[in-house]
Amino acid sequence: MADTTSGTELAERVLDRLGTLYEPARDETRAAAMTRYMRGEFPFLGIPAPRQRMLARQAIGTLPRPAEPDLAAVAAACWDRPEREYQYFACGYLRRYVRLCSASFAGTVQRLITTKSWWDTVDPLAAHVVGGLVARHPRLGTLMDDWALSDDRWLVRTALLHQLHYRENTDAKRLFRYCTEQSAHPDFFVRKAIGWALREYAKTDPGAVRRYVAAHRGRMSPLSVREALKHFAG
Repeated sequence: MADTTSGTELAERVLDRLGTLYEPARDETRAAAMTRYMRGEFPFLGIPAPRQRMLARQAIGTLPRPAEPDLAAVAAACWDRPEREYQYFACGYLRRYVRLCSASFAGTVQRLITTKSWWDTVDPLAAHVVGGLVARHPRLGTLMDDWALSDDRWLVRTALLHQLHYRENTDAKRLFRYCTEQSAHPDFFVRKAIGWALREYAKTDPGAVRRYVAAHRGRMSPLSVREALKHFAG
């Protein structure tokens, strides 16, 4: 990956601990199944999610709280490792400490979203890391506007999903605008994200989502409509 002030002492300590903990937990049979599930996109160590979380807690253990350059360095180092579990760790690590990050950290997260991209890392980065950054630094909303119109499907998906857990703090006008702008997008992951974002906001304002879908369903894909209305009766 591009230089992100990597090589800090803390990042080296984190990665050393991860390697020490992950290697004995390697399971080649499970790893093969996990790779197949991800359509062969990435190799795995074969560590199930509950154990990954346990080992992650052990890895950071008594280490000091990171500064923003440490977070960038840990993420870059994890993204340079071939096995997907390292990228999962980075997503969780950034989520844990996103409150420490300035608005400029969005550039680091953009590199992660657009490198080794697949839904399994993009979604937690979108909902928890980018979402956290935008909530703390509202001026990043203009960056989300740019991402919503990007040629990169993963940036579009991120823009659509970054408010996923905002509930009553959701900028509904922005959400609906993004959905409208990308309603004819041909990509499955973008269409799915439109429906998912609307379905989640429907938990806060079901009437607004119903009205939006009723007004725009002629432009929306059946997948988006189905996902958006999944939890409505009838």
